[in-house]
Amino acid sequence: MKSGISMKIVNVFTDGQGGGNPAPIAMDASGLSGVEMQSITKEFGLESGFILPPPPDSQCDFEIRYFVPNHEMAMCGHVTVGALWLLHKNGKLPRQEAKIWTKSGIVCGRLAAGVGAEAQFEITQPPGKIDVLPNPAESEAEILDVLQISKNDLAPFPIQNAATSRVKTLVPVKNTAILDALQPDFTRIESLCERIDSTGLYPYAPHDRARQIYDARQFPKNSGYPEDAATGIAASALAFGLLENQLVEASDRLITIRQGRAMNRPSKIDIRFTLDDEKICGCWLGGHVEASAER
Repeated sequence: MKSGISMKIVNVFTDGQGGGNPAPIAMDASGLSGVEMQSITKEFGLESGFILPPPPDSQCDFEIRYFVPNHEMAMCGHVTVGALWLLHKNGKLPRQEAKIWTKSGIVCGRLAAGVGAEAQFEITQPPGKIDVLPNPAESEAEILDVLQISKNDLAPFPIQNAATSRVKTLVPVKNTAILDALQPDFTRIESLCERIDSTGLYPYAPHDRARQIYDARQFPKNSGYPEDAATGIAASALAFGLLENQLVEASDRLITIRQGRAMNRPSKIDIRFTLDDEKICGCWLGGHVEASAER
């Protein structure tokens, strides 16, 4: 790792001991090139974030660049939430709100609850876009084959591509037992996602539909690891998919997406739709963060 660069590791969206998605974050990456950021990320083997001064005249407080071991990404939900928590905990967040410059556009963040180590932050995502799969019948058959399940395992809702920042493929299965038992053919996920214009498969199942709690798993297209413990932008995309299928209310009532249990990293992502004149215009996503280590 480049001398003098400190990476703080936080677990984001934790829901119990050992939970959350670990994120190495550089609080001051102004001396790093993109090549060096990519190299550091490969050392950790985890999705990583690098906080920078904002571009001139951007009216933002910070810029964040995001990397997975295999490439740079435009946006990452759990890294952004973790970065805000770190900045706040270390006295580097001047207000309870912040505007962050990312390659996917400006993201707003705010303190949702608590102070210090107990603070919880949430960030904005735009309205979700829901699309049918390209070549739906053929695509569905291939998805089932890669996930190694049958059509009988699906819930009576369509497989959909959904996005707030990146396209995820929402795969509704009947129950959490089927979800937890999934053993995908990881060697085929990248080529499948390429064909269906997706950055990852996001199968889900109801945990407690009345309380708007759903479980999910994320199998990314090409990140350098096979499964993600907690994926904020996938959870926000799922919230809009659930709305499309009338599985959640069109209100600001809490939606909870649980993830990471099959990896023994229990995670919980909180989603609330934002409304303007009773029309949904985006969402807030957030959750609990815990310090892990420093290198």
